[in-house]
Amino acid sequence: MSNAEDPLWPRASGWVTPGDGSCDVMLLGVPANRTSISATGADTTPAAIRAALTRYSTYSWAHDIDLARLHALDAGDVDEPDGSEGEARVMSRVRELVERTRLLVALGGDNSITYSVARGVFGDDVASGGLITLDAHHDLRDGISNGAPVRRLVEAGIAGANIVQIGIADFSNSREYAARARDLGITVVTRDALRRRPISDAMSEALAIAGGGGGPIHVDLDVDVCDRAVVPGCPAAAPGGLTADELRQVAFQAGRSPRVHSLDITEIDASADAPDQRTVRLGALLVLEAACGLAARPA
Repeated sequence: MSNAEDPLWPRASGWVTPGDGSCDVMLLGVPANRTSISATGADTTPAAIRAALTRYSTYSWAHDIDLARLHALDAGDVDEPDGSEGEARVMSRVRELVERTRLLVALGGDNSITYSVARGVFGDDVASGGLITLDAHHDLRDGISNGAPVRRLVEAGIAGANIVQIGIADFSNSREYAARARDLGITVVTRDALRRRPISDAMSEALAIAGGGGGPIHVDLDVDVCDRAVVPGCPAAAPGGLTADELRQVAFQAGRSPRVHSLDITEIDASADAPDQRTVRLGALLVLEAACGLAARPA
């Protein structure tokens, strides 16, 4: 037996098996990248995150939880998820899978997938759904791109009062889009505000607000919300963002909330990551933290 093959140290990659049946945690790759405002290799990221799971075990010391107690499946990737036909395929696949799992984790791909994944989760009752974004950007741009999913969800029927954006950064948005967020009634927790407030408090408040419509909550983990030093594989990340640990805390809280049916992990370009793969490895840890939160949900 090699040192890499230790039966007492099971790898997280072995915990997730291919399939799309009933389960606790379902992974779905959504490798969108064609409508990104800046060129990105984000379509390479779902496979890279899956590979990075090999680096980690299934045990959380902090919570004394072994993810082996959860049934986790990987439904593979949605083929050609960009464009109207691609988004329709994503919505249909998500709608199918979300009925079979307690927590759907979509692996992007750029941030455009937040629109199609959330629409699939909400189904015909978009108005009751809630959205929480961890993002440096408002994503309220006009048009169709990775800078527009929040605006598109509002136009589809989600109420601005049920949207919370955490981590909005200075010099990463325009006055016009900030005004649009205010006019829509979106709750914004800026990066500056988080310097004086624990992110766990902000996330607890966000879950209460986003759940106001009574429907499922979708959480968008746009990894460019983090400091560029820890996520060099996120093209739009800037110095001064969240720490990797803060984003991991949010992923755990999201998984722990019974109102959260799905989350996405977006804006990582695996092809542009540092040689140590620190961004992709964070993506893999976000999967594990969300699953750990699910395992810790109150009975």
